[in-house]
Amino acid sequence: MNKKQQFEKLLSGELHSIVLFKPILMHFAARFNQTTYGKLASDYKVLVESNIRCMEYFDLDTLSLISDPYRETSAFGARIEVITEVVPKCLNKVIQNEDDAKNLAIPDVYRCERTRDRISGAAYYQKLLKGTVPVGGWVEGPLAEACDLAGLSEMLVNLMCDPDYSNLIMDKCMIVAREFAKAQINEGCDYIGIGDAICSQIDADTYDLYVKDRHKELVDYIHSLGAKAKLHICGNINHLLPSIGCLNLDIIDLDWQVDLLEARKMLGDRVVIKGNIDPVVIQEASTQHLESLANELVRQMHGQKFILSGGCEIGVFTPIENLMKLAEISKKTKSN
Repeated sequence: MNKKQQFEKLLSGELHSIVLFKPILMHFAARFNQTTYGKLASDYKVLVESNIRCMEYFDLDTLSLISDPYRETSAFGARIEVITEVVPKCLNKVIQNEDDAKNLAIPDVYRCERTRDRISGAAYYQKLLKGTVPVGGWVEGPLAEACDLAGLSEMLVNLMCDPDYSNLIMDKCMIVAREFAKAQINEGCDYIGIGDAICSQIDADTYDLYVKDRHKELVDYIHSLGAKAKLHICGNINHLLPSIGCLNLDIIDLDWQVDLLEARKMLGDRVVIKGNIDPVVIQEASTQHLESLANELVRQMHGQKFILSGGCEIGVFTPIENLMKLAEISKKTKSN
């Protein structure tokens, strides 16, 4: 059974005794492959090859195209500075007033350099792996992308003061999210990650008013194309879990602030829960302490749909032996 078949069995509920392993790797993957974050974020071959090298060394069970939040932002016309060893930087706000939002053109994701690069990455994974390993694409969620275009603080104020303006921006973000997801699925992605980290900073009523239905629409659209959907919201989302439970997700990333057993009660048995050791702990703890934490998670989630991971991205300075310890714990469940 190859990794893709194993992943499909996990999603279908046929695997109950093993724990897959897939931490979020970006800067770490670049450093591990002796290259830079800037190259990983700007060259699909570097991104894919860095992730495959990590997969081979740490026995990762899925792969991803995640790199930074500014792929779609760039397509909308923002100037993005790619920096050698930190996340790319957005240099300007594309939307500064309502006229900007109304006049904002919908970009062609195949013609814009940074979106096309990620699409090419999806195809390159398939060329190298021949469909044997599940690959996750990535799109920005509607609120996250709106914040990238209009400014984080400005957009959060808009949610409180100008619903029509807020909806106009997010509706345009949704059009691009759908097209970008479709392009990656067409090139072989098995699932699409939806990154909407800013949602942890809004209350449940605001989420329900502006974001919940858009997330559901995006999930349903991804499913209509034959792929699976994953939601990633960094931070404490305990207050959003009742609403998220209605989205019909296949996979959800949960950060370290969320109790996985309580989340399971609210999300139901269908969704794969992925998480959720604090990435700072993964970077700073001893291997013995990390082993204890991971074993406790595996014990708690025994018999459930579960992927062992950090709560969010693995830090670039994480010791190799710490990540390997998590890989070993996952591997042990596969050999029992």
